[in-house]
Amino acid sequence: MPDLPSLSPSDLAGFARRFAADPQLRRMQNAIANVGVDQVALDHEVAVGTGLTMSHRIDDWKATDQKKTGRCWLFAALNLMRPGAAARLGLKEFEFSQNHAMYWDKLERANYFLESIIATAGLPIDDRLVAFLLGMPVNDGGQWNMAVNVFTKHGVVPKSVMPETQSSSDTAKMNRRLRVTLRHGAKRLRELPADRRRAAKLEILADVHTILTIHLGTPPATFTWEWTDRDKEFRSDGELTPQEFMARYVDLDLSAYVCLVDDPRPEHPRNATLTVEHLGNVVEGDPVRYLNVDIGTAKRLAMETIVDGEPVWFGCDTAPQSNSELGIWDARLYDYESVYGVRTDLDKEARVRYHDSLMTHAMLFTGVHVVDGAPRRWRVENSWGTQKGDGGFYTMNDSWFDEYVFEVVVRKDRLDPGLLTALDAEPLVLPAWDPMGALA
Repeated sequence: MPDLPSLSPSDLAGFARRFAADPQLRRMQNAIANVGVDQVALDHEVAVGTGLTMSHRIDDWKATDQKKTGRCWLFAALNLMRPGAAARLGLKEFEFSQNHAMYWDKLERANYFLESIIATAGLPIDDRLVAFLLGMPVNDGGQWNMAVNVFTKHGVVPKSVMPETQSSSDTAKMNRRLRVTLRHGAKRLRELPADRRRAAKLEILADVHTILTIHLGTPPATFTWEWTDRDKEFRSDGELTPQEFMARYVDLDLSAYVCLVDDPRPEHPRNATLTVEHLGNVVEGDPVRYLNVDIGTAKRLAMETIVDGEPVWFGCDTAPQSNSELGIWDARLYDYESVYGVRTDLDKEARVRYHDSLMTHAMLFTGVHVVDGAPRRWRVENSWGTQKGDGGFYTMNDSWFDEYVFEVVVRKDRLDPGLLTALDAEPLVLPAWDPMGALA
């Protein structure tokens, strides 16, 4: 690029003089040469000042572990249904099979991807949408509506019925083979005449089915369900399908929930619905649909839900200002500006607009500390095992909720009349690459 200015020797010398003249920067260099930057930037007062007690706490169960996978959204959704199922089964501890849910999500998502390839077959291969679709044919992440679609169509089973495998706990190699297979299939579909594509799609999906079944096992069409409850009483329900098990032991009507998002960009109006093109998994299922509300509304409805005794599925950008060893999130947990002497004061809108923040993780709120009618901190069931935080449960100060929480799922009957009316309006359709299409 000969017409553009390059970094000159005088520029580089000026940078070096500036650094050498600042004793604070040299102190930071000495410190970070010996310990990690997070240890230097951690605000000790914030860390030790974060209380763990909650005025309202629901959980009395153990946290789960998604291991080396991106299944947090499925774990959180299954964990939402877990307390009611455990109560109906008379069990203290119970888990649904996350492997079963992932198996069907990946097979359905492969079909969804191939249908998108067929729909865009007339576009050039370097079209932005086609390039976006081919960039990630399948991964582990997902959204609330996608979880509901999987459970509604394929049901759920206890973890003992379809337990974890090596690949369900570490999906990298399996996902690589699925992506190669789907990209190969995409090439084939784009090169075939239109009237032969659907038959070819089924052949490709048969290959995907083979890969999934080798890695994850065979999902049961039916299973015999027998267990011993917490009173040591043997119980048996005979032979059930996954759909029958769900109908019998899941006490939540998943269709009664709505996903509220905080999209801070003003061109996307508040109290209106949003969706994202080509975002989904089950072709005939419900599309991903958001109701865009201000963060105060999302927070109030989440608080009220927890106070009434029900956990809340939520999505966030989990990495900023978080310490997984301590199990703490706070908007001021780390003072990086003092370490580097560099200002990075983007607000939430700017972070979304400039690709610095988006939803990356889904978890479950299981408690809230309320003072004078307002939340002060939140208890979070993570799915990263029991070794960190409070046995796998973390504490989120309310300041962090404002900045990094993007979604909460609540019952529709908690919405004000105006928001209920907004649910029936046609959604604003965002492009496939919009940050609101990020997968947890």
